[in-house]
Amino acid sequence: MTMRRILRRGHPALLAALLATSLTLPAMAETAAAKPAAQADAAKTLSPTEQAAEKKVEEKAGEIDNFTLANGLQVVVIPDHRAPIVTHMIWYKVGAADEKPGVSGIAHFLEHLMFKGTKKHPEGEFSRAVSDIGGQENAFTTQDYTAYFQQVAADHLEEMMRFEADRMENLILTDAQILPERQVIIEERRMRIDNNPQAQLSESVDATLFANSPYGIPVIGWRSEMEKLSRDDAIAFYDKYYTPNNATLIVAGDVTTDEVKRLAEETYGKVPRRADPGARVRPQEPEPLAARTVTLKDDQVTQPSLQRTYLVPSDTTAKGHESEALDILADILGGGTTSRFYRSLVVEQGIAAGAGAYYAGTALNDGQFMVYGMPRGSATIAEIEAAIDAEIAKVVNDGITPDELERAKNRVRKAVIFERDNQAAMARRYGAALSTGRSIEDVEKWPERIEAVTVDEVNAVARKYLEAKRSVTGYLEPTHPSSAPAAEGAMPPAPPPAVSQSQS
Repeated sequence: MTMRRILRRGHPALLAALLATSLTLPAMAETAAAKPAAQADAAKTLSPTEQAAEKKVEEKAGEIDNFTLANGLQVVVIPDHRAPIVTHMIWYKVGAADEKPGVSGIAHFLEHLMFKGTKKHPEGEFSRAVSDIGGQENAFTTQDYTAYFQQVAADHLEEMMRFEADRMENLILTDAQILPERQVIIEERRMRIDNNPQAQLSESVDATLFANSPYGIPVIGWRSEMEKLSRDDAIAFYDKYYTPNNATLIVAGDVTTDEVKRLAEETYGKVPRRADPGARVRPQEPEPLAARTVTLKDDQVTQPSLQRTYLVPSDTTAKGHESEALDILADILGGGTTSRFYRSLVVEQGIAAGAGAYYAGTALNDGQFMVYGMPRGSATIAEIEAAIDAEIAKVVNDGITPDELERAKNRVRKAVIFERDNQAAMARRYGAALSTGRSIEDVEKWPERIEAVTVDEVNAVARKYLEAKRSVTGYLEPTHPSSAPAAEGAMPPAPPPAVSQSQS
């Protein structure tokens, strides 16, 4: 079958569809274990249709459960009995930010190599097995984790577990496999980064914002280092990190805990535990002292754009309700057609083809808050930047309103329904959280924390974190400015794609 490989650059706050619509994750979402009080509050502002949909999900969903095998593998079970389908995901707590200096890209490279076969199953057999039963598969690498999954009929869960457990232990790599696949990832970089001015700018902005942190190194790697990646590099990375005591198994769908536990013990339970990889200690960014800028001019650029990224706490490093408040702040500033940026820049002033904001908070270390805009017609980047600065100043100086807070929370409540209606999205939320230093309880109590956010807390994070000195602003400009206006409703150039896909 044709297998889609995924390279994620950046953090998982914005997620593209991974399996058509089967793995779409709203920017802010709730878990199936939401407390009744939070559900009652949500019902106050949901339409009858939305309430009916929520009730239908609840009727078919069971209690989320978890256990740990003797070899250290953590297992999470998310029952959903609406259809005889399961999503089977194995998450390794290792990503690009865990790479040693000089081997950037090895985490993503190993993701590719995991499809090269084992002692029991030659290259392609696993993928053919998934295809033959009408299933879907994928894999993705981020700064903080690497994950592999299949979505199949429930009666094929055991088969998927056996295949995945086998390659956790028995991967075979030869130079004959390594060298051609290395060229594949180098070509992937050429297509996705080197020939894409927007991606080049985003890469430069990240490297400037995270000058000390490994988050400043692209997931795909620097080309000069990718060209030297070897079989020894891949095997060392595999042996250190691809062990059950550094992994989480998520099974969502038409299953029971007893069934998953039996199958997990029969398959993954036989994989020996290796030495613990050790604490994930990484260099951190010092407190920023000055605003920074990056300008990229390229002949391929036909319309200028602006993206600005602020260094902010992540879900893991934030204190109190800071991360939830940043989520809500992003929604109020630039979360859609009712946001402040859109109303002001696109509708009222008519100077922007698109403008928005988002919070990338799913990370082990500090994350990012981004704002962006693309000028329309004769408007300039300078006008876009001035208008964005003006809206940020209004929030910092005057704060948000109670009505804005309630509308943002209501959008979250609605997003909750869509996520809970998607077993793969639920699996992804738990997997990402557990791979970035959070717990099942953290995920389950997320809706309560969102409901508890106050106007004062949103205003506080705006004042504290939307400071110029915490930011890097990137300008993308044509080498030879064109008079051609940006199309009405044009797709804004930022944020950069949260997920990049390639056929291989």
